[in-house]
Amino acid sequence: MSPTDADGVSKSQLAYGWIRERIADGRFSPGYRLVLGQIAGDLGVSAVPVREAIRKLEAEGLITFERNVGAQVAMLNAAEYEVTMQTLGLVEGYATALAAPTISVVTLRKARAVNQAMRENLAHFEPASFTRLNAEFHTLLFETCPNSHILDLVHRGWTRLNALRSSTFSFVPGRAPDSVAEHDALLDLIEGGADPLDIELCARNHRLSTLDAFLAHHS
Repeated sequence: MSPTDADGVSKSQLAYGWIRERIADGRFSPGYRLVLGQIAGDLGVSAVPVREAIRKLEAEGLITFERNVGAQVAMLNAAEYEVTMQTLGLVEGYATALAAPTISVVTLRKARAVNQAMRENLAHFEPASFTRLNAEFHTLLFETCPNSHILDLVHRGWTRLNALRSSTFSFVPGRAPDSVAEHDALLDLIEGGADPLDIELCARNHRLSTLDAFLAHHS
């Protein structure tokens, strides 16, 4: 077990969080090579806790090992992307439905503003920024989910998704306008106090429609 620092966080946990954050936000993009010595130097630790962190991330599917290459961020895999999106559609849809009664008016206004920014992005489409706004929009809607286990699954799904691709909309830009319109419909349901099942299905189908567009393009 790695020694802990003054805050009680083990060095392997520190390395794990540091690497995972950079995979999630795209700084370590698919195919990025992870050099243990370099990461250890950046964190001021030995290579041992970094190796432990990488093993954990490998078990989560975020990192792969290639002969003569070493550890690298997992590349886009259509089959893996499909099952990740299917799973995320289920857990995020449920999380959004559970969160709906707890979402404040202020948060809903923020979500409307984010979706408007996405709509404005369509005029001069930039997939990376559109994807960042998309993540912000959905986070506003599921983050207050009262079930911590479901919320953890959603976070893991998003992290896995970010590791698989920088932006789905780079592959299927024609999906973007429909996505914005579906956001409006989802917000309408939440603001109107719709049945939780209707909210869940709307959020789930929204996710699966993006998957369908990607698979149609990929085939």
